[in-house]
Formats: sequence, C-alpha cells, structure tokens
Amino acid sequence: MIFCTAGHVDHGKTALVRALTGVDTDRLAEERRRGLTIELGFAPLELPGVGRVSLVDVPGHAQFIPTMLSGCGGLDGALFTVAADEGPMPQTAEHLDILSLLGLERGVVALTRADLASPAARAEVEARTRALTAGTFLEGAPRIFVSAVTGEGLEALRAALAAMARQAPPPPEGSPRLHVDRVFSVDGSGTVVTGTLTGGPLRRGDRVQLYPGGQTARVRGLQCHGVPAEALPAGVRAAVNLAGVRLRDVGRGDTLAAPGALALTDRTDVSLRVLPDAPFPVHTGSQLHFHHGARALVCRCILLGQDVLRPGEAGWAQLRFTQPAAAAPGDRFVARFFSPWPRWEAACWWIW
Repeated sequence: MIFCTAGHVDHGKTALVRALTGVDTDRLAEERRRGLTIELGFAPLELPGVGRVSLVDVPGHAQFIPTMLSGCGGLDGALFTVAADEGPMPQTAEHLDILSLLGLERGVVALTRADLASPAARAEVEARTRALTAGTFLEGAPRIFVSAVTGEGLEALRAALAAMARQAPPPPEGSPRLHVDRVFSVDGSGTVVTGTLTGGPLRRGDRVQLYPGGQTARVRGLQCHGVPAEALPAGVRAAVNLAGVRLRDVGRGDTLAAPGALALTDRTDVSLRVLPDAPFPVHTGSQLHFHHGARALVCRCILLGQDVLRPGEAGWAQLRFTQPAAAAPGDRFVARFFSPWPRWEAACWWIW
C-alpha cells in the first residue's frame, strides 16, 4: 500500500515523513544544503492494525512538478499538507488538481507547522483549506493539526492514515507493471530498477520486458524497503534486480512488464477535460507535455469533432507523440502546456 505526500514547497512534507518514520528522505547533498526536496524520497511507515505501508515524498516546488508527477502512479491515498501558519499556496492547489486528475479517492489533510500558528491562524487556515478541498476527493477528509517539532497530532495522524489504509481495495492479481523512477547498479548484482508495482504480483525468476526499448530480462532479485522477497504483490514499492540488461539500456520513465504485454504507439485517442480555472482554451495543434507513469513525452493535440476546448469543457482528442508510447486502456495521465497551465485529465484509450 502506497501513500504520497503532496503540498506546497516548505510546507513540512519531508519533516513530517521524518517525524512519522525516522527516515530522512532528502538523500542528495544539494537537497540538504538547500533544505529543498528535489528528487523523490521513499520511507516505510508502520501503521497500527495495518502493518507496513510506503510513503513517497514528492517535491513541492513548481520547478519540480514533472518529478512530482513521476512519483504519483499507483497510489492508494495522499498525505496532503498545508502549513497552519501560512495556508494554501499555489502548489497546494496544483498538487490537489494533479491528484484529482489521476483519480485518487482517499486522503488525509495534515495542517503542518502547528507549533507556529496561533489559534486564530489555525481557524483561518482550516477554513481556507476546507474551501479549497470542497468538491474534491479531500472534501470530508480528516484534517489534523500536526507539528514535527513538538509531536502534536502525530498519533492522531497515524490513526487517520491507518483508517485510510483499511479502506483501500485489495491488490489486483493481473499482469505486473512497474513504472521505473530510479535506476542504479549494485556491485555483484548488476542493474536495479525501482518503482511502484501495479497490475499484479512479480516473482523472482519471472521474465520481463522493458518498454519502449524492448529489452528482455530475468528478475534476479526483489526487495521492498530493503527486505528481500521471493514475490511482491501489486501495490508496493519494489526494487527489482534485473539479469540480462545493462545499466545504460534502462532509465527513468521506462515501463517494466511481461513480455508482449504492452504495445507501442505513436498516437492515441483520449478523453480530455480542461481544468475550470485554466487561463486559456486548448486548440487543435496545441503542443503538450504528456505525463504518464514516470515518463514525459512531447505530443501534439488534435481535437476530434471540435476545434477548441474551453476551461471546464471535456471532449475527445488524438495525441500524436514524438516518441513511441506504451500504456494500457484506462490509464490516466496529466497533460500540460510548455508553460505551467493548463492541465488535463483523461481516461486513455490506446489505438494500435
């Protein structure tokens, strides 16, 4: 089971993960020097009555939205943060949009830095957060004031996360798929890829294929948060040691799946919805960044049956990619203009 953090930069996501798990997810020297999350971070969290779940800590800065998107596949819920001494900010709203577009259904709101907020500030920020989340999957979600400094609210937050975990459906038993978000080499073992395992279980000894490159490999070993396993179910963070593939032949954005399970295409028909607060419409011919799994592609949008989609409108379109894409019917994605706005969601139906 996997939850992600979400929220504006400097609203205490990484500090909260550290307080809950004891793990500092800022691994890079630059992250520690700047006090700013740049890459995805991962930590195991023990929840009462549930057991171990995974936390994905994502960057909050606008510059790193593509990195944030690469860590948001296959989620079971969100740990959504709003600083109690500041309130909702631009990336608060943007992260909420993205999680909504990706179809997330469960979340807990942590009102962080509570030790810095007066009673009046707390009341104001809670009201503003309630207004922001109205009509979204976070409407009615628990809102808990927490402090990574004093420990206020941490046990209540654990209980709320455990309750959210108990609402998640069981993992599927279909064909496994893993969107690769990290690649590295281990002395004596070789190439290792990590990502969120979806679709179905993966076992040691399985034959797999990397898309779009097409290389085949054998699963030499599996780990989840450093614990070796013979098999892993869908819905966990997985580290997969691959035999038969070189480090240079795999990268972030690749997809690991069963051989022949995915087809490649240079275009697809999709359903698009332009966000209501987008500042301008979408036209036929618009160039977009297409974010799917951990991969970002450039594509051109050809609207079907109309020439323009205005803010708040939905319709069908064909996306034509500059590089081959691999996905499955029903996959969700986020598309963005080269400038930050607007963003869309879609249920994605691929044509071969």
